[in-house]
Amino acid sequence: MTELLIGFFSGWLTFAGILVLHLVVPARRVKGYVHKDDSSELLTYRLNGLPVLALSVVIWFVLGHSGIMPWDWLWQHRWPGALGGCVLGALVSAVLMFISPGQGKTWLADYYLGRMRNPQIFNGRTDAKMYLYVAGAALLLLNLLSFGAHHYLRYPDDPSFGVFLYVLLFTWFICDYMIFERIHLYTYDLFAERLGFKLIWGCLAWYPYFYCVGLWGVSDLPNPDAPAWLYLLATVIFFSGWLLARGSNMQKYYFKQNPQQKFLGVFEPRTISDGERHVLCSGFWGVSRHVNYLGEILMSCGLTLALGWPFTLVPWLYPLYYIVFLLPRERDDDRRCAEKYGPLWDQYRKQVPWRIVPRVY
Repeated sequence: MTELLIGFFSGWLTFAGILVLHLVVPARRVKGYVHKDDSSELLTYRLNGLPVLALSVVIWFVLGHSGIMPWDWLWQHRWPGALGGCVLGALVSAVLMFISPGQGKTWLADYYLGRMRNPQIFNGRTDAKMYLYVAGAALLLLNLLSFGAHHYLRYPDDPSFGVFLYVLLFTWFICDYMIFERIHLYTYDLFAERLGFKLIWGCLAWYPYFYCVGLWGVSDLPNPDAPAWLYLLATVIFFSGWLLARGSNMQKYYFKQNPQQKFLGVFEPRTISDGERHVLCSGFWGVSRHVNYLGEILMSCGLTLALGWPFTLVPWLYPLYYIVFLLPRERDDDRRCAEKYGPLWDQYRKQVPWRIVPRVY
């Protein structure tokens, strides 16, 4: 019973530790894209996701190496840990809803979507959204390492190369997010979504526990002896998706910083404009209206194939989630942009007719 309780609260303790690290580790302060409520002043952020992530891994390594905590402890307690994350996400969402004025038509809508837009605490030292992303990413990486360690401990004489590749590619995915943490201040989550169950529970439970669903499904399985070409194909698909997702987000970021500058010295910043507002329609954003979503889906497919079990169902839940999540999100963002840009967005739709996948959708 004691072990179950410790497992249940493991995520809570991890998130508390990450908050402490975020508060004490030196950070760079940058201005974002979002304005303070009822003000023209831009919000500022303390960004230190990468060193916080690195220190979290160092602490995990020290605990494992010293024997204080088995290398696969998080795997052993994954179910109570996931349950604890779900409960924490639900509780925090409820508290924030009740201390904030209403926004939607019903309390259920306010609970799910949230009431607060961009709360910052500790005198602006911590932005709630950015902390949630760092906390979720750090626990996800620790889960990946622990789940991978479990596989190696179970099959020390013949471990699967696919598990190693999966953890390596996913680590790249997480570290890339933290390296380019500033760019994500310009993404949909920051300027469009409120802080509710969808985002809070997503970061505290779904992100750290479901994203690694591939290892939930295969860490206990032996080496599949998959052909080398499958691992190569998985890596190519993953990095093709990464190129689309990272490239499109970087292009949009630099365009908002300097609308006249060529991206990478190659992509001319062609726009649809009415003199005041501008819609970027060249480079990545001339391929499809949400080419970054295509990149996310491709990366998830690459990760799934990297495990070496292409006909096992559980790992494919991760790409399926992206499809289910991003399709309605694209529709919502399309409506929001239509309201914001009006006729300019209609012109962009005509010039770039594909929503996500060129010539398909």
